[in-house]
Amino acid sequence: MSTIKIENLSFSYHGYVKPIFENVSFSFETNWKIGLIGRNGIGKSTLFKLLLNQETHQGKIIKDIEFIKFPPNITDTLKSGIELYKELMPDGEEWKLFRELSLLNVDENLVYREFETLSKGEQTKILLAILFTREDGFLLIDEPTNHLDMYGRKIVSEYLKSKKGFLLISHDRDFLDGCINHVISINRNSIDVQSGNFTSWYENKLMKDQFEISKNEKLRKDIKRLKEAARQCQIWSDKIENTKNGVKISGVKPDKGYIGHKSAKMMKRSKNLENRQNKAIEEKQNLLKDIETKENLLLHPLHHRKNPLISVSDLSSYYGEKQILSNVSFEIKQGDIVAIYGSNGSGKSTLIKILLGLNHEYTGEIKLASNLKISYLPQDTSDLTGSLNEYIHKQDVDETLCKTILRKLDFSRELFEMDMKNYSDGQKKKVLIAVSLSKPAHLFVWDEPLNYIDVISRIQIEEIIREAKPTLIFVEHDKRFVENVVNKIIQL
Repeated sequence: MSTIKIENLSFSYHGYVKPIFENVSFSFETNWKIGLIGRNGIGKSTLFKLLLNQETHQGKIIKDIEFIKFPPNITDTLKSGIELYKELMPDGEEWKLFRELSLLNVDENLVYREFETLSKGEQTKILLAILFTREDGFLLIDEPTNHLDMYGRKIVSEYLKSKKGFLLISHDRDFLDGCINHVISINRNSIDVQSGNFTSWYENKLMKDQFEISKNEKLRKDIKRLKEAARQCQIWSDKIENTKNGVKISGVKPDKGYIGHKSAKMMKRSKNLENRQNKAIEEKQNLLKDIETKENLLLHPLHHRKNPLISVSDLSSYYGEKQILSNVSFEIKQGDIVAIYGSNGSGKSTLIKILLGLNHEYTGEIKLASNLKISYLPQDTSDLTGSLNEYIHKQDVDETLCKTILRKLDFSRELFEMDMKNYSDGQKKKVLIAVSLSKPAHLFVWDEPLNYIDVISRIQIEEIIREAKPTLIFVEHDKRFVENVVNKIIQL
């Protein structure tokens, strides 16, 4: 075990007004299993880059161990897994790789196939197995769950729990609870380190925020009182000062020396009150700086006169000779919040494309209510480039509403003017969510909406779904999110 120390770390991206990190210091042990938590764009991936010495920064990063990045950079995906292992770990012993694959419940024959022919989930597990064969490094693991189904996430979570130590970025609450024993949270103006899992951290966070909000409310009242006292004091000071100009009080000309002395004392008192006021205001700002506000999002589902909205009978589909869907039947009624369950490759995205009319290669019967308005949130964000304003107008949604939703999802105003290609994956996904929520619809269809989305935003989305009760069908592997919102499941 060794200690990694970060001292007075500062870093800014060119063109950003606010620094990502400003004079922050913290430390952690290499035998800790750490979850790195924070809003999208707050600096989690940036911290990884700094630890890996990929960006120039101010301050010190003190370590006596090498950081290893997951996922590693793979230049040739035509190579097999075993070839990649030899490339990434030139001195590695193959038996160690197969040991790790067994722990991850991966068929060892998969490592002899071309890497690009594997599913994303299989690729994730093989790369984790490769990197964990190295015992002299400390892994920085960046969102390993994005391409894993629920079963795969459970396996990987248990696998990570068995390891010595790592620093992990993930937004899946169940996944984090299953494998971490410490949390590093990047807040707006500080970095906190706590022992425990996500749930214990979040409970502590809520209690701390509530305490500080209550304390701040009292502070606001104190500030109001101080302002009024300072105003009254200033009025009296001005009145006394005016007597120095020869104004008689009860027919008696005032003693200018005495009055001046009294005026000076009153002015000093006024100044002291002003200083107390400024100190109180400063304290108020410090209290609020790390409170995570979750504003309610906006969602206005349309009501349709017909019910059910969708009826599916004996739906089957093939990809080449391989059957993807087999005799699937279900109904979606208004108010249904439906999760599509299934392992990777079970046909979840295929089913969504068929419902949207994007895939016509199927047998069976699909009935959609007439004039059904659908708001679709795709999985892929790769086409998000160029101007945000232009993209919003192209989607034919209300610009003000869309940007309001983005702001509530912690989107900074400076992002509105940036090329979307420079957005983080989480920020791009938030654009798709905001556009979908901005479209009046009878039915919302979302394909893995939470990939890359931070925890606080996930909770916000949960809350609006429970409140607005839209008709929603979606694919999502975040177990806690699904359990918190659904009233119906389609098992594939």
